[in-house]
Amino acid sequence: MPGLLRGVARTAVVAGTATAVSNRVSRRQQGRWAAQEGYQYESAPQPAPAPQPPPAAAPADDMAGKLDQLKQLGELKAQGVLTEAEFEEQKRRLLG
Repeated sequence: MPGLLRGVARTAVVAGTATAVSNRVSRRQQGRWAAQEGYQYESAPQPAPAPQPPPAAAPADDMAGKLDQLKQLGELKAQGVLTEAEFEEQKRRLLG
C-alpha cells in the first residue's frame, strides 16, 4: 500500500506543477499578444472614438469669452489675489 500512495502523491505533484506552468505560459502569451499593435481581445470593449474638436468659435463669441476672463482677472486683482504686474501680464496675454 505505501508504494501506491507514493505513486498517487507523485502523480498529484506532477499534475499540479504542469498546470501551474501551463497557466503561466498562457498568461505570458496573452500579454505578448496584447502588446502587439492591432491585437484586441474579443471580450475587451472597443475603445470609444476620439472626440471631435469643438468648432471654431465665432469672433463675437471669442470676444465675449475674453471679456468674461478680463472681468475675472479684475475681480482677482480687486481681491488682492493678483498683483498689478500679474494682472497686466495676464491681460496682455489674453488680448495680445
